Amino acid sequence: MSDSFSDFFEENTQWSDSDGDGFSALPPRPPRSRREMRRKRSERKRHRIVAAVVVVVVLALVGMAGFFGYRALKQWKADREAAQVVVEDYPGPGNGSVQFTVESGSDWHTVAQNLTKQDIIKSPEALTSIAGNSTLYPGTFSLQYQMKASDVLAVLSDQAQAGGFIEVRPGERVSDVITNAAQVTGLPESDFQSIIDGDGAGILPAEANGSFEGWLEPGSYNPSEGQTASDILTQMVNARIAKLDEMGVPTGEERERILIIASIAEAEVNREEYYGKVTQVIENRLAQGMYLGMDTSLAYGLNKSASEITDEDIADVNHQNPYNLHNGHTLGLPPTPIGNPGESAIKAAVNPEPGDWLYFVTVDLNTGETKFVSTEDEFWQIRDEYKNNNPDAN
Repeated sequence: MSDSFSDFFEENTQWSDSDGDGFSALPPRPPRSRREMRRKRSERKRHRIVAAVVVVVVLALVGMAGFFGYRALKQWKADREAAQVVVEDYPGPGNGSVQFTVESGSDWHTVAQNLTKQDIIKSPEALTSIAGNSTLYPGTFSLQYQMKASDVLAVLSDQAQAGGFIEVRPGERVSDVITNAAQVTGLPESDFQSIIDGDGAGILPAEANGSFEGWLEPGSYNPSEGQTASDILTQMVNARIAKLDEMGVPTGEERERILIIASIAEAEVNREEYYGKVTQVIENRLAQGMYLGMDTSLAYGLNKSASEITDEDIADVNHQNPYNLHNGHTLGLPPTPIGNPGESAIKAAVNPEPGDWLYFVTVDLNTGETKFVSTEDEFWQIRDEYKNNNPDAN
């Protein structure tokens, strides 16, 4: 009731200037209805709420504007300061001669600091600011003192100029690996070859059956002074075994089988995306008792490239090549891997991509595009596509 009276007098009392020196109260207006009083009271309450919300929103907008304005100003100052930084670099071309070694697993930041310490470049930033996504190869490089950073970058990102490290690349054959190892170490290639031609006792696991093919782990190896050919090959084989264990590849005969399949996939296609399909084609053919017919295996047995094989090689009338997987010759897998497969190909051999494919053809030798089909009729169609796309290969 007190609220009602208060509202009544608040709404119906007016003050006005009198003719005299003071104020006088005018007679109150007639009282309003209670409904009208409640409506007015609700309107005042709503107005107060709206006003409060508006104030909060305005304060929030002002605060946000201040926050983002501060950030923009801070960024502008940082950009301005960065733009004013002058990267110290030598003009080049350099002087003298120095051998610089990039350890396996190094990054551009560490290498740049070491180059600066040896006065090969003027500052670490001179190199790191331009290195970007350039590949940094391990090895020992011939450089000069006080070189321009861009010239150093060109050398360190050129694998052909890397020395001192033995590189084992995915897909390489053992014969390629030992040739490179002999060149890097200065050891006679015959030292490596005599071990390869032996039974691998003390180096190879039993499931390798005396063959080093497929058992040399791809990667960079830094031979130390005094290491023998046996030491180096043992290091490569141990690295392969450790990698297979890490990947959870089954041991025993199944491990050798996986390496064989992976080596074929590595040799047959030049795109990682196709490895899983190639390994599935192999599994499908083996399951149906079909000849694998892989040219890369035939070429391995002849120590040729797949592009060099002839119709006479395929015919193999004297059946002298156990790696000939064409009709009428070796049924099933070849006796050993045909190269050193990389991790991706091994993963594909362990878990082939599901599919019913039985045939595949690389229809474009320039792009490496390969098509996979399930029937013989489809095979002849993609075979014709290959001939049309690659007339020089016919």
